[in-house]
Amino acid sequence: MASELKPTADLLRRFSLLSGLPEPALNLLASQAGLRRYRRREVVLEAGQLAPGVCFLFEGRLQGVDFTLDGREVGLYFVSPGGFCGELGLFDGKQQPEFVITLAPSLVVNLPMPALRQVMHEAPALMQAFCQRLAERVRTLTEQRNLLALSSIPQRVCAQLWLLSRELGDAKQRPLTLDNPPTHQELAIMLNLSRETVTRVFQTLQARQIVKRDGSSRLLILNLGQLKKLAEGEEAP
Repeated sequence: MASELKPTADLLRRFSLLSGLPEPALNLLASQAGLRRYRRREVVLEAGQLAPGVCFLFEGRLQGVDFTLDGREVGLYFVSPGGFCGELGLFDGKQQPEFVITLAPSLVVNLPMPALRQVMHEAPALMQAFCQRLAERVRTLTEQRNLLALSSIPQRVCAQLWLLSRELGDAKQRPLTLDNPPTHQELAIMLNLSRETVTRVFQTLQARQIVKRDGSSRLLILNLGQLKKLAEGEEAP
């Protein structure tokens, strides 16, 4: 069960989207925000319900999921630390279209819609930042849809890993480290594959020393350039 905590303005400032806000705006948001710690596989946002606010992920990993008419779970996107979800209701006031669940123990800040709208009206830069992130989300969803059209299953898995590695931006450490990586099953529902199929691809990637598991909480990308070539179909796995 999720446990309730209280965020501070200093904690909110650690999110890049909020870091440029003036102190009064941060204090206003902090006074109305909630901070919850979730266990793995807990629901953060319910589909078909009005989202109570925009959820910013401080630590852990989230996944947006939906269900087909026959009850099959479909993965839509991942949220990494520093990212957020539930923002659509901020603009249209409508219900949350998909479930958002935790893939690892997670710490989530919930910023209520009314407080965010007030701050957005007073800080146009925040409105612009939200719009930019919305555009990025649409582009990512388009890329995710395009992955499903790839006929090569290994390429599909490599392309998903490449998308995840891009979230780290220009991270300098080598090997590149994905904290709290999705499980094979969680990747499978993103790619319309079976867990066993994803596992076989990972075995090949590990044998070629392209990736390596470091326990259950970290995935090391040992050869980012090679992964990119496989993702783009320049080389066969």
